[in-house]
Amino acid sequence: MATIRDVARAAGVSPATASRALATPHRVSPERRGRVERAALALGYRPPSEPSGPPSARPSRTVGVVVPDLGNPYFAALVQAVQRRARSAGAAVVVADCEEDPRLEQEVLAGMTPTVAGVVLCSARMSDRALGALPAQSRVVLVNREAEQRASVAVDNDDGMRQALTHLHALGHRRVAYAGGQWGSWSDRARRRGLETAARDLAGVELVPLGHFATTFGGGVAAADVLAASGATAVVAHNDLMAVGVLDRLRQRGIDVPGRVSVVGFDDVPAATQVSPRLTTVAAPLAQLGAVAIDLLLDPPEEDERVVTVPVALQVRDSTAAPTT
Repeated sequence: MATIRDVARAAGVSPATASRALATPHRVSPERRGRVERAALALGYRPPSEPSGPPSARPSRTVGVVVPDLGNPYFAALVQAVQRRARSAGAAVVVADCEEDPRLEQEVLAGMTPTVAGVVLCSARMSDRALGALPAQSRVVLVNREAEQRASVAVDNDDGMRQALTHLHALGHRRVAYAGGQWGSWSDRARRRGLETAARDLAGVELVPLGHFATTFGGGVAAADVLAASGATAVVAHNDLMAVGVLDRLRQRGIDVPGRVSVVGFDDVPAATQVSPRLTTVAAPLAQLGAVAIDLLLDPPEEDERVVTVPVALQVRDSTAAPTT
């Protein structure tokens, strides 16, 4: 009977890559996946059966999950996604909330990494230098952040912002504001860059940066006050929490959405469909982010497969429409 090593040899890849190509194909390039699948078919390879017996009878591990703010529904949902994947792999999860404090984040990592099989670090607030100073042997996977020598998974910020701006452009908006996230945020830089790139490719679009704000409801409220004086007919917020704050403040000021201003968020948290008008937003696939993070942590890939980008999709709802002025 053919083994995974036989398949790997026939496909010209490592056994680890062959195993990933068959078990978690999204983690392997289409070209390699095709070679492995063809080799497995030719050799009549059959993967071993799943472990039998109750979960308590299987080997267990513990992984850490570090988030900047559990009060943000995005991170609460992301933790749930990580837990589901970890549980299916026989691992328990411990969670730490670093309260948006980069120094506390470093302290938590220093205390946690020696005691767990690895850490999923979500939207890290620490600097690139601090990330680079982490011990090389520490197993840390980054979510929505990239750094040298670290495995990572992030949403496609460039394409997400392109989808958002293309939608607004098609509606007729030409002066579009951006309510940015916190200063120094990796995701904010990526989303701002995505908007700027898209604006260069779309005729007549003028981007209006409103500034950096807390990635919270209150941050959105503050951004809305700046937006009201900007002359923009549409705004893209760094995330949904901010977008909901923008909606609320514009309503208080008597500014109709989407009649006078269209609003777009990012993440597609549950609140996006609970507000009025329902929020047009870029949906981040949290289940896939969590699954890939655990896969990267518990089954480390080869060097060229350590950085994973997952696709996003614009969800068009009621907060966007053609400009009336």
